Amino acid sequence: MTGKQRYIAMLRGEPLDFVPRIPILMQFAADHIGATYGTFCSDYRVKVEGNIRSAEDFGLDLVGVMSDPYSETQGYGAEIVFLDKGVPQCPHPPLESTTDLRRLATPDPLKSMRMLNTVNTVRSYRERTGDMYSILGWVEGPAAEAADLRGVNQFLLDLMDDPPWCGELMERCVDVAIEYARAQVNAGADTIGIGDAIASQVSRQLYEDLILPREQRLIRAIKSMGAFVRLHICGNITHLLDGIATLPLDVIDVDHMVEMTLVRRKLNPRVALAGNVDPVNGILRSTPAAIRERIRCDYALVGNPFLVNAGCEIPPGTPVENLLALCEPLPYQR
Repeated sequence: MTGKQRYIAMLRGEPLDFVPRIPILMQFAADHIGATYGTFCSDYRVKVEGNIRSAEDFGLDLVGVMSDPYSETQGYGAEIVFLDKGVPQCPHPPLESTTDLRRLATPDPLKSMRMLNTVNTVRSYRERTGDMYSILGWVEGPAAEAADLRGVNQFLLDLMDDPPWCGELMERCVDVAIEYARAQVNAGADTIGIGDAIASQVSRQLYEDLILPREQRLIRAIKSMGAFVRLHICGNITHLLDGIATLPLDVIDVDHMVEMTLVRRKLNPRVALAGNVDPVNGILRSTPAAIRERIRCDYALVGNPFLVNAGCEIPPGTPVENLLALCEPLPYQR
């Protein structure tokens, strides 16, 4: 089976040979080909090379577009600073000193520099690999993008002080994310990931009142395009699981502080669980034998559908033998 066939079979409940491997590679992939992280984030050709080489060398079933949270933000008019080492920075969020949404530019995924870079990443994967790998596109979730535009601390205050304004801002973010997702699906992405990390930092009530309805609208729109949807919320989402259970997801990333069996009980049994090994202590600082055993035990514990993944990004500096162990074929169990 190809990686894409294996991945789709798992999501559809069809027979397959072994469990798909979908670890998140960003700085690790750049380091693997000797590229700076700034060029990995800003030049789609470097990102494509890093991810394809990593997929070939480590046995991944998926290639993706992830690198940092500021792709859409640049389209709204923000200046993004690229670094040789470390995540790009946005020194001045477009709304850091104003609540006037008219100050925001309107991003066009086929014209805005960084969004087009992502679309070109997807297109290049499709041209170079065909159907060998699943291709993962990505958009920022409504709360995550709103926080990027306003500044994290200020947005968290806004959620309490001015919920209607936050809702208006997030609606605009969803409108843009839908068109950004559409451009990636048209370019060849079979799955769109949604990163909404800031959601783990709010109360269940705030999440269900303000953020969840926008995630629902975004996910329904992506599903209507014929793509799978993967949700990634870093951190402890235990208190959000009842709300997340209402989302029509195909895949959810589970961070290491969340109990996988609880997620399995709460969510639709057809949702694939990806994770949830601690990226630092369970991957970077672990041993191949311990990694193999952990993945085997997790799979036995929660069953299908399951995808091999760490709780979040594979850290730079992870020993090659550790990532090889994570991606070692795990036989499919009916």
